[in-house]
Formats: sequence, C-alpha cells, structure tokens
Amino acid sequence: MTTTTTFSELTGDYTLDAAGTTLAFVARHTMAGRVPGHFDEFDGGVHLDGDDPSRSSVRLTVKAASIHTGHRQRDEHLRTAFLDVVAHPDITFASTAVRHLGGPRFEVTGNLTIRGVTQEVGVAVELTGAKPGPAGDLRTGFTGSVTIDRNEWGVNGNFATKLMISPKVTLQFTVAANRRPPRS
Repeated sequence: MTTTTTFSELTGDYTLDAAGTTLAFVARHTMAGRVPGHFDEFDGGVHLDGDDPSRSSVRLTVKAASIHTGHRQRDEHLRTAFLDVVAHPDITFASTAVRHLGGPRFEVTGNLTIRGVTQEVGVAVELTGAKPGPAGDLRTGFTGSVTIDRNEWGVNGNFATKLMISPKVTLQFTVAANRRPPRS
C-alpha cells in the first residue's frame, strides 16, 4: 500500500475487509512446538482521527467457533474445553485509549473479553499504509500483536493441557480496512 501524505487524510470511519484481514495466534506446545491458528469469522470497525489519534477507536467481534488450526480434532477441543463457544460465542475487543508513539506506530489499549472474562491489554499497532480506491474511498492497513496469558481469561482446558501448552499466546493481526463514504 502507498502511504498518504498526512494522518489528517486518514480521518473517518472504517470497516474491516475480511478478505484482506487475518486474525491469527501462536501457542507453544511441549510436544508439537509452535501451534499456529487463526479465526475465520469476525467483524469490526475503526474510527481514525488523523488530527488527534487519541480520539480514535477500535471495536472487534470474533466468532470463537471459527477457530482453525488445520487439525479438526484439535479445533473441536479448543472450541469446547478452551473457549466454551456454546456459552461464550464471541471474543471481543473494544479500545479505551489510542496513543501515537511516533511515525506509523501506535499503542491501542482496550478491553479484551474471552469466555466472559474481560482484561485490559495494550496492543502494539503499526500503520502499514493507505491507498485511495476507485470510488474515492480509502483502504488502510495495519499490523500488530500482543502476547497474553490465556489463564487470565480462564482459557486453560484441563490439568494436562496446563502442563503441555504454554500459558503465553501471541495474538497477531494484519488488517485491511475500508473507509466508509461520508453521509450526505
């Protein structure tokens, strides 16, 4: 993507482009090494204020049952024992603060809710660029990550999985978002 000249040009409301967005995670397993995965179903939006990034905000809802690691049996175990998707179908993130760290780097603080437990997390985010679309819209990209301790959200399966799977899970994302046209 090509970067626009100023942050002011980015101001507006954006929706996530599912085709250009990846919400992934990596967990360490004592026998399998790194276990990567991703979520296939989500929606969300971003409000960017290019003149005052602290007035920007992010919201995200992920369908917990859409977890995918490439192993059907493991995915089903994650849906039931770890995420309890019947009782807690959504994983959500809602920002509470955005801080510009300089250049394209930001820290987005917000409430992450998994299994009905909400904890505050700080997410490192980088603006990767913006590109005008054919209809005068704007496509903007971001990447970022945060490492969490899954036990703080009650995502711990059983005693055996507590021993075999690291409590630290890295959440990673690459986001493409499209600015909605202004209302007339």
